[in-house]
Amino acid sequence: MADAALPPPATADELRLSILQRYETLSKRLQQIARYVLDEPNAVALETLAVLSERIGVQPSAIVRFAKSFGFDGATQMQRLFRDGLLAGAPSLGYGERVREFARSVDRRQVGDPGQVLTEFVEGNVMALQNLGASIDRKRMVEVVKLLRQANTVYVAGFRRSFPVAAYLAYSLHQVDKKTVFIDSLGGMAKQQIHGIGRDDLLIVVSYHPYAEEAVHLIDAAVDAHCRVVSISDSLVSPVAKPASLVLQVREAEIRKFRSLSASMCLAQALVIAYAFATTAAEPAPKRGRRGS
Repeated sequence: MADAALPPPATADELRLSILQRYETLSKRLQQIARYVLDEPNAVALETLAVLSERIGVQPSAIVRFAKSFGFDGATQMQRLFRDGLLAGAPSLGYGERVREFARSVDRRQVGDPGQVLTEFVEGNVMALQNLGASIDRKRMVEVVKLLRQANTVYVAGFRRSFPVAAYLAYSLHQVDKKTVFIDSLGGMAKQQIHGIGRDDLLIVVSYHPYAEEAVHLIDAAVDAHCRVVSISDSLVSPVAKPASLVLQVREAEIRKFRSLSASMCLAQALVIAYAFATTAAEPAPKRGRRGS
């Protein structure tokens, strides 16, 4: 339970920060609610307690208990914070609900010709890309680019579904002349590939649910080496996000139970190009010789 002497968070941002700070101390049931509150703030703001409990898979009393653990009188007071955020024009309004409605409409259709499938994937990925643009904090992007510039070597890892994103990111960083090591874990050599990582390097890990154990182990090794870590993940409280120095949250589209990677690839491209331009801008201009020399 929350300290009775402490007032409840006054804004949705304060509540999110408090959840991130206390997440590891919560029970598994309350962690389940915490993740939903972080990932679906608009649903928390607008839906009834009964709908929320059904979507999260917990009893309504558990949501009330969660709210009280952060100093609120009940769930309604907590929901009011998120409603105030919506009225103030919070980004990514209703993304989770739009995704659910889109998935329901697609699942009701029979699979037709390939053109129909293409249209469904285009529509789903457009929503994911629009949400990416609205939800990624620009200051955080600047911070990641700064870490890329400061790092002696950038180590990049991603396993299973995340592998293509990590491979593309490593390839692109090579193309802009950044010293990069791609941890592909070929032959089970992930630990050996990260052996030389140090405090002046940067580890970028891409991992989505269900999170690869290899990714978690790599982050632990990097943290032990006092190395900065950037995680690209689908939740701020995922096993690869909590120990990271910075987290970029990406919520991909899911079409006919198939999760896309379009938003993740877009983010990887943006990071590399932003780094390339920042590096070029920082380089001193060549000196001009005197006229007539």
